[in-house]
This record gives sequence, C-alpha cells and structure tokens, in this order.
Amino acid sequence: MQRSVSILLVFLLVARFASSFILPSNYANNAFRVMTKRKATDDANALSTLSTYTTIVADTGDISAIKAHSPTDATTNPSLIYKAALLPAYGKTVEEAVEKGKTLEGALDWLSCLIGKEISELVPGYVSTEVDARLSFDTDATVAKARTLISIYEQLGVPKSRILIKIAATWEGIQACRVLEAEGVTCNLTLIFSLVQAAACADAGATLISPFVGRIMDWHKKASGVEGFEAKDDPGVKSVTRIYNYFKARGITTICMGASFRNAGEILELCGCDRLTISPKLLTELEAMPSEGVVPHLSPTGCTKGPDVDTSEAGFRWAMNEDAMATEKLAEGIRGFARDLEKLEEVIKGKM
Repeated sequence: MQRSVSILLVFLLVARFASSFILPSNYANNAFRVMTKRKATDDANALSTLSTYTTIVADTGDISAIKAHSPTDATTNPSLIYKAALLPAYGKTVEEAVEKGKTLEGALDWLSCLIGKEISELVPGYVSTEVDARLSFDTDATVAKARTLISIYEQLGVPKSRILIKIAATWEGIQACRVLEAEGVTCNLTLIFSLVQAAACADAGATLISPFVGRIMDWHKKASGVEGFEAKDDPGVKSVTRIYNYFKARGITTICMGASFRNAGEILELCGCDRLTISPKLLTELEAMPSEGVVPHLSPTGCTKGPDVDTSEAGFRWAMNEDAMATEKLAEGIRGFARDLEKLEEVIKGKM
C-alpha cells in the first residue's frame, strides 16, 4: 500500500511538471492552419494569382511545356507546329502523320491533329488547331479544311466540342466561321488587330477571338520611334481592353482571349480578361514573380457601351482600309504562318 502511494505521488509530480510544457488542446489544429496558410502564401505567385481572375491558355505545341504549366486550354499555329516537328520527341508523330495522311497536304492535317490529340489529353479545355493560312481569302476552302480537321479528330477519338478551329480574321475567314459555327464547329478567330475584326467575328457567332497585343505594340514602337510603352499605355493592351469592353457592354458571349505578348507587364495589365494565351517562357517568368499587385484591370461590370461598329462587308473593308496597323499586321501574320507551313512541308517531305 505504501509502495502504491509513493508511485502515485511520483506520477502526480511528474504530470504537474510536464503540464507546464503541454500545449493547449487546440494548439496543434491552430498551428496546422497557420502553416497551411503560410504555405499557400509562400506558393502564391503572379501566375497563380492571375489564374484566379483569368483562364490561362498555353501558347505552344510543346507537350513538355504544357505538362510543366498545367493550363486550362492550349493554342497552336503553323509556327508552333513547325517548331514542335523539329523536336526529336515528335519524330514518330511526324512519321505517323505521313503514313496516315498519304499526301503532303494530308500529312500536314494529320500532324496538326495528332499533336492536338496529345495536347487534349493534358488540358481539360479547348485545343486550337489552325487552318492552312494560305486559305485565308477563300471561304469555301477554309470550311472544307475545317471539316477535314474535325473528321480526323473524330477518327482519333477527340470530340469536336474539344476543338477550336483557328482561322485568320479576314472577311472570308469570318464568313467561314459563320458557316462552321452554324454546323456546331467552334472557332477561334485569330490575327485580330482591330475592333471591327472583333465585332464582325462576334456577329458571325465565333466562340472565341484572339486579339493580339505584342504585334500591335511592335508596330507602334516602329511608327513612333520609341523603345517601348508602360503596360497601361501599351497600344496592344488598349486594343484588347477596348474589344473586351465592347463585348461586355453588349452582353456578347464570344470569348476574348488576349494573345501575342512581349512581356509580363502586358499580361498583368489584362488581368480579368476572359482568357490569355501565354508562351511557356512568359508562363515561367510569371511563376517566378510575386503575387503582390496582381489585380483585375478588366471587369464585365461598368463597361460603357459606346457606338456600334458597322460589321457589313463594306463597313469592315473600309475600317480595315483606314487602319494601316491592322491591315499591315494581318497581312504580315498570314504571310508568316504561310512561310512556316512551307518549312513544315519540307520537314514532312524528308519523311515521305
């Protein structure tokens, strides 16, 4: 009995001594919350914060880059497909395209779709696949090519609901979009440098448009003889903002996706835009930037309606005639994509 009492006293003394070091019952939970919050804060960066306001799209055909950044959508174009085709990782894909396509034209179509299929397995949203830029002034040929691409995707098991057919926003391309959207084929109208292009695309029922930023800035830098612009004064940023506001003020559902960026400042100044398609280089740069100061500059509320744009053919052609920058950059963009298609054809010919 005495031995038991002694043991009990020792136990009570130890317990009392230890109690001064025992943490409150809710301490562990509170500490967990603090650490979790700190971790979330530490992990936050400009890209992750931007993605809370804007859907991020990868502007690349490089599978490894898409895996690294986990975007919602991905866009490709002839220049990106050409660069991808030069990578050793795509050697077998090019060979498969040649085998299934039979002809040079067929191989080009199959290559675009095979790369698109692989991308579709990595992103949950849209994959944009571009029609041959050399068809930019032929409505019927653009429609036929789009149908061919959709058919190939269906053979590969990719539903057309996952694909955006990418078409240059010429008058003829916009009319092709009108036909395709009526058939349930969703379109991405690209090389947009003016409000009249954007408005005409919306009138045609385009699912999405890609107004360019950096190329507009390039033109104005050269025209004005300046080194550059602050992001808020960037002519390309102002152009996309104008288009976005025009759409939102009218309840237009066409998605506005800013494209062709030269620097991170342009991207962050368009925070709040529906979508932004960004190169892997700039995605990496944004991931390395702090989240402080990343706030939405575009919002669907409070947009001033302003005058409507004449989207008739005559109105469209006259507005483009009066806009030297838009006319020059549209033509330059089409030529550039055509040259890269020719380079891609040489790569494919070497496999045939």
